[in-house]
Amino acid sequence: MTITPVSSLDLPVLQPYRTMRRPADQQRQGIFVAEGEKVVRALLKSNLQILSILLTDEWLSVLRGDLEHQKSQPDVFVAPKKVLETIVGFPLHQLIMAVGKIPKPYALDDVLRPSQEPFFFVAVDGLTNAENLGALVRNCAAFGVQAILVGETSSSPYLRRAVRNSMGTVFNMPVVHLENLAATLGEFNRRGIMTIAAHPPSAQDIPALDDVTSCCVVFGSEGEGISHDVLTACTKTAAITMDNGVDSLNVASASAVVLHAIRARRKPFRK
Repeated sequence: MTITPVSSLDLPVLQPYRTMRRPADQQRQGIFVAEGEKVVRALLKSNLQILSILLTDEWLSVLRGDLEHQKSQPDVFVAPKKVLETIVGFPLHQLIMAVGKIPKPYALDDVLRPSQEPFFFVAVDGLTNAENLGALVRNCAAFGVQAILVGETSSSPYLRRAVRNSMGTVFNMPVVHLENLAATLGEFNRRGIMTIAAHPPSAQDIPALDDVTSCCVVFGSEGEGISHDVLTACTKTAAITMDNGVDSLNVASASAVVLHAIRARRKPFRK
């Protein structure tokens, strides 16, 4: 493990920490930033490649044992508290951050192995808000979703704010990027995988769904919901019953309710 004390953030290798407001640049470089104690600890426990860690001397003392056992042996940069406090988002990064390499996306066939049946997938359509996407990833992990399918109009779950809001659960969640979500849902229908659109205007409440075995639940954008082509490709629609004139919930909240309810209705797979 190489430990380098720094008194400023001018080194080229520290560029990702200086430009945390440029997520597109980080994506082009194939990297992501992990912020805060819990997210960095989750990264250290994962199998992802860690390129560097930036932290205070106090955090180095706490995590030295974990860092020494890292296979990837990241470069460790130790900076004074006053230097790290100059980085945007100081209350969130808590004086400890890391840069990791975005893992290679899974292919669809990787998550469709018969040994994984019954399947439980989530797909996102037009979901671009990083905070909501990260919260949805965390909900997926909590309720046993096997993979997230990212439609062609959705953002990456490895955006900095998405990683932070997922609390690091994205590090262990298979992510499949799709070129045509509607076509993939059509393929699922032919395979007998139920496709369920979580669509607020739906007349069918979640408890009215039949028992579910293999399924893919689709969540749409914050403002527009699920696009016409994707909605048409789904065989079922489901909604959350709401009172007091409320017609929808934030996708982060809605996904928790929907996934919990559907998990309760899933039945063991029998060939």
